Amino acid sequence: MKHLLFSIIFILSFSFSSSQNYKFGKISKEELQEKHHPKDSATSAAILYRNEDISFFYSSNEGFMQRRKVHERIKIYNKDGFDWATKKIYLYQGVNRFAETINGLKGFSYNLVDGKIEKDKLKSDGKFEEDYSEFTRIRSFTLPNVKEGTVIEYQYTVTSARISIDDIIFQFSIPVNKLDVSIETPEYYVYNKQSNFKAKFSPNITETIKNTTTPFNYKINVINVNEENIPAIRAEAYSGSINNYISKMAMELTATLNNMKLVDKTYSTNWEVVSKTIYESEDFGGQLRAFSIYKDDLEAALSGVTDDFEKAFVVERLVKSKVKWNGRYGKYAENGIRSTYKEGKGNDADINLMLISMLRSQGVNANPVLVSTRNNGIPLFPTREGFNYVICSVEKDDMYLLIDATEQYSTNNILPQRVLNWKGRLIKDNKVSRWVSIQPNKKSLESSALNVTINEDFSLSGKVTKHLTDYVAYSYRNKYAGVTTEDHIKSLEKDKGDIEISTLSLKNMNNAVQPVDLSYEYELSDGVDEVGDKLYFSPLLFLATKENPFKLEERDYPIDFVIPFSDEYLVNIMLPEGYKVESLPTSEILNFKDENVSFSYIIRGGGKYLQLKAKLDILNPLILPTDYKEFKAFYSKIVEKQTAQIVLTRI
Repeated sequence: MKHLLFSIIFILSFSFSSSQNYKFGKISKEELQEKHHPKDSATSAAILYRNEDISFFYSSNEGFMQRRKVHERIKIYNKDGFDWATKKIYLYQGVNRFAETINGLKGFSYNLVDGKIEKDKLKSDGKFEEDYSEFTRIRSFTLPNVKEGTVIEYQYTVTSARISIDDIIFQFSIPVNKLDVSIETPEYYVYNKQSNFKAKFSPNITETIKNTTTPFNYKINVINVNEENIPAIRAEAYSGSINNYISKMAMELTATLNNMKLVDKTYSTNWEVVSKTIYESEDFGGQLRAFSIYKDDLEAALSGVTDDFEKAFVVERLVKSKVKWNGRYGKYAENGIRSTYKEGKGNDADINLMLISMLRSQGVNANPVLVSTRNNGIPLFPTREGFNYVICSVEKDDMYLLIDATEQYSTNNILPQRVLNWKGRLIKDNKVSRWVSIQPNKKSLESSALNVTINEDFSLSGKVTKHLTDYVAYSYRNKYAGVTTEDHIKSLEKDKGDIEISTLSLKNMNNAVQPVDLSYEYELSDGVDEVGDKLYFSPLLFLATKENPFKLEERDYPIDFVIPFSDEYLVNIMLPEGYKVESLPTSEILNFKDENVSFSYIIRGGGKYLQLKAKLDILNPLILPTDYKEFKAFYSKIVEKQTAQIVLTRI
């Protein structure tokens, strides 16, 4: 009977999926009645159908034009999926014919009301426009009347004279039931195609060639992807940017051919060509000459400074005092150095190319470094489009500093976390370039000292002092700079039990080149359990890691701690009168993978005092998925050790 029931369900399921109509507007009651996704019960929404069709048509006035059609149907299961009812479309706004246009935008929301399908049309009040940058405009829309169970559907067409093709995305943070992708390019454009080798899901890609006679004879290269049941890609604890692992295909233009089918122009054939092409842009290399607008301010700031690294430090402070980052990424200057210095704001390229320009004007060996930020992934092959950010390098005597002047608390070789993505491409000029590592190789330190007194009522009191260096200090400044003392204390008290913190003291919070030192006093009411004539407590108290963040049985992506770091604890405990130690946790040293990660826990007792020294060292911040189970077990031992209890008994 069970087998028969299963067969019936399978047949009905197959019949429904195979008979679905993906034509725009053909929404079924079955789609609206579905309460949960059949293959992913945890998802808040699902893409029922996505069709992306990219092709080129020939215009007698404009030449080849790119046309990208998108049709998408999405099921909303619960409130967490409501965000999928809003879509943003980024349109390049170049000069003249290079501006992208959108047309044919229409959308509907479908709901099942009293057994009947009701639809609500996307109207003008649900459509919005905004400037993203000088060359990019955002068209966004939000579908109306979205509820739990709603199916939304929309389609639009973007037309552009751009030859470059945006990355083709095959995988999303929600599952995809059916995906159809078609890319047709004329034989005059040669593209280097590369799938993301880090992605777990890899679609079947077919390539064919067809002929056309409209408006003349030429061949068309055709790429097709037709997939079903594509799993969602979801972030995992300490996974870094999930975009590094998403299934996608990049198409980088490498050459254009003339009417004789001979190479007319080459583009990103190798990294040297990529670097040369970018450097020769007026919005990149053209911004590195000296500018008179900052001349007087620069000379005044550098008066008496002779060392190149010291000059870099002074100029970095000058730039930060004059210009604020507008939050936008780009390898090319958005406003240009003159306008940026005058108006006091710009994108990362405006700011960091300005820094390089200033330093070069003073004879300092300063050069731009092209970077792909963590949310942009890693360039898979020689590509101009793979880079979306630029920082500054300063070299002296075989040593170099990396600087990003977009943030107040970043400093020499302490870069914003978004930038720490493997390697960058340093460009000296239009002929010389090379790779440089942008991964930190020096350990950042968080050192905590905890004094503990057990009071007569078995509450705990004492003092905590912390010493934070490098990236740990940078993160702390970013989190708490400008926060009131009251709010700072509330944040420190969060998730620490019944605690009251007072007398908070901070040093060097605004001095990015110095460690952060802080201290506070505390009273903790629930740190000791009294059972009969015994007392139980964990010596790390509220500083302990109480739960293993790695809960999955298996893992698809690496664990990425981003930076090498050391987390040290020194705990001094004064025993209460009338009690002695019955048992202590055992001292232990744990190592993982040739000491790439290590944990030591050394506890000693004598007389009225106990002392614990604990230390977590992470030398290699990247743990591969193949090592996940072993590391998960290793980390469980760390948590077990940090929460281990001391037992005192009455004398």
